[in-house]
Amino acid sequence: MPLALLALAIGAFGIGTTEFVPIGLLPQVADDFGVSVPTAGFLVTGYALGVAAGAPPMTALGTKITRKRMLVLLMGVFTAGNLISAAAPDFGVMLAGRVVTSLAHGAFFGIGSVVAAELVAPAKRAGAIAAMFTGLTVANVLGVPLGTFVGQGAGWRATFVVVAGLGVLGMIGVAALVPDLPRPAGVSLRHEVAVLRNPQVLLALGMTVLGFGGVFAALTYLAPMMTDVTGYSDGGVTWLLVLLGLGMVAGNLAGGRFADRRLMPALVTSLGGLAVVLGLFAFTAHDKAAAAGTVFAVGALGMSTTPPLQKRVLDQAAGAPTLASAANIGAFNLGNALAAWLGGLVVSAGHSYATANWVGAGLAGGALLLALWSLALERGGARRPGRLVVRSVAGTGTGADASGTRCGPAADAAARLSPPESRPR
Repeated sequence: MPLALLALAIGAFGIGTTEFVPIGLLPQVADDFGVSVPTAGFLVTGYALGVAAGAPPMTALGTKITRKRMLVLLMGVFTAGNLISAAAPDFGVMLAGRVVTSLAHGAFFGIGSVVAAELVAPAKRAGAIAAMFTGLTVANVLGVPLGTFVGQGAGWRATFVVVAGLGVLGMIGVAALVPDLPRPAGVSLRHEVAVLRNPQVLLALGMTVLGFGGVFAALTYLAPMMTDVTGYSDGGVTWLLVLLGLGMVAGNLAGGRFADRRLMPALVTSLGGLAVVLGLFAFTAHDKAAAAGTVFAVGALGMSTTPPLQKRVLDQAAGAPTLASAANIGAFNLGNALAAWLGGLVVSAGHSYATANWVGAGLAGGALLLALWSLALERGGARRPGRLVVRSVAGTGTGADASGTRCGPAADAAARLSPPESRPR
């Protein structure tokens, strides 16, 4: 594994830690600022919305500089945001610090995915993306529990200072280890935006919103589900969260490995399995042993979709992938917010916490349908003479237009190679 991937994984570890560590510190923060715990929860939901909204514009701002320099800058923004939160005199300032931090999240993973894919051979790109995302999954196993432990012992402000230190470490790692890869010739912001009109890119973004949203429909209410429905103690929930994190680590690595072999079959299998497991969770939530096994499976299947979804976007946005890659990270967080809201509607209507799993199963099932639709369009386009799989190739005179029609020299070559009855007249 290139050492540059380690630097990207360190940055991902810091970002993953700061994303979820407030969950275990909400009571302390609420008491310190004199707000309710639900109000303090805006530190989590506000962060997710900030990622979804901030990823595309932050990535667009970086189109004029090298990707390495932008990654260093993003880790600087991440560090500054955590320091603002640590020193916040009131809740409003702390929330502002969380929003500043969130601005680095989507662009870092979006640009970092492109860089990771370029560091290795084409056949290993999904694995390289998974290696970077390992930092995010390990954060759920180690970073968040350790951050909560530090906050409970030394105060929540100390946690954010430590996380800011991870940002500094990430900056140093990127600056020292990530090569200064040249930007593709002829690629501009206009090309990056144009790629977002590609139907296959839009389908991939939809898969991300619904697929990972399905995971969060269950995870948002995991703690009360496990205590009120399954019968676990609060301490037992902590270990279940560790089990969830281990499942995410395993699923992320497996997803990257299988996506490098056969991307769409791997994605269809993961989404189908996720829909089934989330549906079963509505029943297994009533038994401790079965619930524990399902928690691991949800983490594994949910995270196994991440490398293939990210690589699918990169493949379909070939030539100008950076903005689409960042938009996909925003789509993950949009799905998180959407799923939490939909699950909340079901629970607020008086149903059991376990019924939120049906919401998750429905969302994952929707993502599976989009994946099958995308696959059908791809196979249909490959069978039609004179057509190419929809893909944007910026800065060249060959490729396909937005509808998938061959253009430029590629069209001339197709005309020469196609049978007479299929040639344009």
